[in-house]
Amino acid sequence: MKIRNCLILAAGNGRRMQPTSNPGPKPMALVCGRPLLEHIILSAHPAGVKNFVVVVGYRGELIQKYFVDRRLAGVSLEWVENPDYHKENGISALSARDRFHEPFLLLMGDHLFQSWTARVLVQQPIHNGDVILAVDRKIDRVFDLDDATKVRLEGEYVVDIGKQLPSYDALDTGMFLCTPALFGALESSVQNGDCSLSDGMRNLASRRRLRAFDIGEGYWVDVDTPLALAHAETLFHRFLSSQQGPDSTESELA
Repeated sequence: MKIRNCLILAAGNGRRMQPTSNPGPKPMALVCGRPLLEHIILSAHPAGVKNFVVVVGYRGELIQKYFVDRRLAGVSLEWVENPDYHKENGISALSARDRFHEPFLLLMGDHLFQSWTARVLVQQPIHNGDVILAVDRKIDRVFDLDDATKVRLEGEYVVDIGKQLPSYDALDTGMFLCTPALFGALESSVQNGDCSLSDGMRNLASRRRLRAFDIGEGYWVDVDTPLALAHAETLFHRFLSSQQGPDSTESELA
């Protein structure tokens, strides 16, 4: 099955980035002169994704205006507003649940990645009721390990996920291949009107419904702070701008 649809969570207020984004929404912070969100869309598009549903919240009108004025060829954008953007990101995902009825790509509005990793992820076979999380085993290469979401694995399955795991095997890259079962897992995880994406993933993991896909030599970065933004600029020049995979004859280190 070809994956044509993508959900991007871009609703948070990004307080730690505001000194840089002045004080716009974090997905509009510039990396090499282009907003994070535009990089994310352009990196997913070569994987065959054409329809993007973007959940916005904090100053979402600025995001929408930018893309009205700057249309992207071959890309369809739909906007969902989450008035509860101050809550965890699971609520943002749930606000778009009625837009998805078949497998889709789920991305974070502040995670940059190499295009080829998205291409390989959407080619993974996925069973009804499952979610596949792209993970990174290169723990020593992550920019901010304390802030990274950790993942504990048993074979191909994710058995636990969270920022405070005492033992872990890999890191959550913020890239997911999902079936609509994601939304049921999130709904079941809501407590006091709130839930995080990781809460839903733990629900899936407890039922052996969350599998891992190792990105191997792929690069990604979670852009949460001005320091991470500067790191993303460096990575973009060296790795993130390349659509070539690690087996390509073109060296990414060139």
